[in-house]
Formats: sequence, structure tokens, C-alpha cells
Amino acid sequence: MQFPRFIEPDFTGEPFVSAPDAATEPAGDGFLPEQFYATTIYPEYFKIGGVWKMLRQSRMDCAVVIRGGEPVVTEPRRVKAGDRVVVGRRDDGSTGVYVHADCFELPEAKNGSSAFAFRTGQSRETSFSREYDQLYDILRHDRDHGYIVWVLGPACVFDNDSRSAMASLIRKGYCHCLFAGNALATHDLEAALFHTGLGQDIYTKRLVENGHYHHLHTINLVRKAGSIEKFLTQYRLDNGVMHALISGNVPFVLAGSIRDDGPLPEVIANVYDSQDAMRAHTRKATTVICLATQLHTIATGNMTPAYCETDGAIRPVYIYSVDISEFAVNKLHDRGSLSVKGLVTNIQDFLVHLERNLE
Repeated sequence: MQFPRFIEPDFTGEPFVSAPDAATEPAGDGFLPEQFYATTIYPEYFKIGGVWKMLRQSRMDCAVVIRGGEPVVTEPRRVKAGDRVVVGRRDDGSTGVYVHADCFELPEAKNGSSAFAFRTGQSRETSFSREYDQLYDILRHDRDHGYIVWVLGPACVFDNDSRSAMASLIRKGYCHCLFAGNALATHDLEAALFHTGLGQDIYTKRLVENGHYHHLHTINLVRKAGSIEKFLTQYRLDNGVMHALISGNVPFVLAGSIRDDGPLPEVIANVYDSQDAMRAHTRKATTVICLATQLHTIATGNMTPAYCETDGAIRPVYIYSVDISEFAVNKLHDRGSLSVKGLVTNIQDFLVHLERNLE
């Protein structure tokens, strides 16, 4: 797998040589100085003691605190009184802060492009053959040399084949961590126990009598068992996404919602605890694939920079947003990332297609 080459900034010229050190002001306890600098998704450099230093493990919309002569990305809720926070809103290098937006060698513009052209956005009519082929290559590489994070909505397990395909991808090593909510895990376990999703058979789509109880009954049984793993063991269930994660010792984060039933024991009720748990994995992410969940997709996208450092080299973080809704796909793409790719397609078809081509 050949990644786009990272282009190091040349700090030997102007305005970098004459720039002062990045300015700082003390924070309050849990709040920032008024002219705080906010981080982006791109590589950022700060001049400290006359030396330009890159921010590591970045995420957007955070503050930068100087600790021990190093810039440290810090969520505003975590700053303490007296922390030296970088201030100033210019990021062209002249004030000791530089955002390196053009950091990767990107492919040349499409041949024949002009001021007027058709099909420049992401829609149901867009061709995605090349994106699929690139995704196969990325996943094959990152299975052994990266960290692949999946972000799933419950639609992924409402279909028999897509549920089996996702479980297979996990078992084959194409998932190093999974983010979801209470619903994804609940309906996956409902499918394992009853072969239904919200009371509808996940293969025949036949509505089952009193099927609307199934997800509630499942949650109740899991809570009675004490954990998802104990539930799977107690009822001798050996299929589905949660079984693949637990049997393969793959970490997952189930973030709670005000809409949740139950919830399942492993669901993290506090939203900031959920964010912390997710952040521990987005720091390591090299590829993120988001399927049919707007809120979790946007949350994950906001935590994930456009670049990461692996084996001492800077490479892109590839983020895929996949949904049947064009609005949902473009919502994450509009955040301006170098590497967000949107695919407008049915989630069930996407997962089955992906799993078959990664055999």
C-alpha cells in the first residue's frame, strides 16, 4: 500500500524564521482565555523556545496547552487554572502557529475538468468502483499494520446477510475497535436469540407475533445475566457482531443516548465518559468506517484528525461515511477533511460486497 507522501513544512524561510514563539495566556479552571486558539483536523505546528513543534494526537475544536515545552491538545473541559493556553487566531506561521493544510501529495485534478461540469458531488448516481478498490487495499494493509475503527448504526444488523458479513469481517481481523450505541448491540443480540430485528425476521422480513417485545426481552435477559458475554454463554449463542467482538477480544464502545431502552450493562451512560472511551481509540485510528449513524459518525469524525503517525511516518487517516442518505454522507464530508470519502449506498449491500471482496 502506497500512501500519499507527507510534505514537511520548510521552516527555514519566512514568515517562520522571524515569527515569535506562540503566545500563551493562563486558563481558568475549566475555561479558556478569550482569544484561545482552536485546533483543526490538519497537522499544526507551534513555535516554542525558537523551535517549531508539531501537535501530536490532535483533534479538532480543542485548546493547546504548553506543558514541559511541548504543545498538548486539550479538551476545554480539561484545562486547569494556570495552564498556559495558546492564544491568537492567525495560523499562517507569522504568530508562531502554523496549520499545514496542504500536507500530503494529492493526485492531480481530473483530466478534462473545467469551470462547468456534471456530477461533482456525492449522490446516488456517483460511481464508487474506484473507492471500493481503494478501500480493499487500505483494509488489507491496515488489518496488519494499522488500527481500523468501525462506527455502526443498528441498520447493519437488521439484515441477515449484512449482520453475518460484519461478524465475518471482525473475525478476519478487519476491525480493531467498534463504536455503536445501545441499539446496535441490542438488536444484534435480539437477532442471535430470536432471529428478529425489532420483531421482524432478519431474513424473511416476516413480522413475528409479539415481536415488538423481543428487543425489550433481550435487554432484560442481558441485564439479568450481568453482561453481554455472560448472556451469550448462558444462552449458547455463537453468531453475530457482539459475539465476534467478544470471542475475538476486540474492544468496543457503546455510547448511551437519551433514547435508550434498558440499557445493556456495557452501555456507557455518561456522554463525556463515552467521549473519553472513544477518544482512546480514535487517537490510534488509521481507518474509520462509519455506517448508517449520523450522530455517532459526526462525533467520531470530530475526534479524528486527517493524519496520524505510524512507524515514525505521517500518513492520512482514511474516513469513510456510508449511508443511503446523501445528506448523511455529505454531513461528515463538509467538515473539510482531506480524507473523508462518502459512499451513497445501501448499508446491507455495502457490507456484503465488502466482505466478499476481502475473501
